[in-house]
Amino acid sequence: MNLFITAGLLLGAQAADAHRVAIDHRGQRVDVTYRSDLNVIHKQVGTTGPGGRANTLRCAWKATVSVNREARSAAGHVLTRTIASETPIEGSRPGWCAGQRSAIAQEVAARSSAVREHLLAVAEQDREALALELDAAHMPVRS
Repeated sequence: MNLFITAGLLLGAQAADAHRVAIDHRGQRVDVTYRSDLNVIHKQVGTTGPGGRANTLRCAWKATVSVNREARSAAGHVLTRTIASETPIEGSRPGWCAGQRSAIAQEVAARSSAVREHLLAVAEQDREALALELDAAHMPVRS
């Protein structure tokens, strides 16, 4: 939990950053907001070395990025969707994970431009799926 708070503080602009677009669907304006969400997972690998020998402790980490989309149409429809990333941001740091959380959060923050690029790419790729979802929302209900 502390890592999420630390990462959120270090990524302050990224956490509040959103990509907003307005599209026209069937003559109605639809306001769409895309927000990125980072989830960092830590895995302790290696062992401590016996006296006089080096240890092999490393903290392997992986940050997955998902994009949350919220579309609000003038007709009152709200469509939400979470789009998971297939390409995580990964790295490793020497030592115990507990002692490396702050450094890992800084490393993830340093890659915020990659997260932003991913957010924009997902928004572009989502246009067709969003149009289909909006069409389905406008279809009359069959009994």
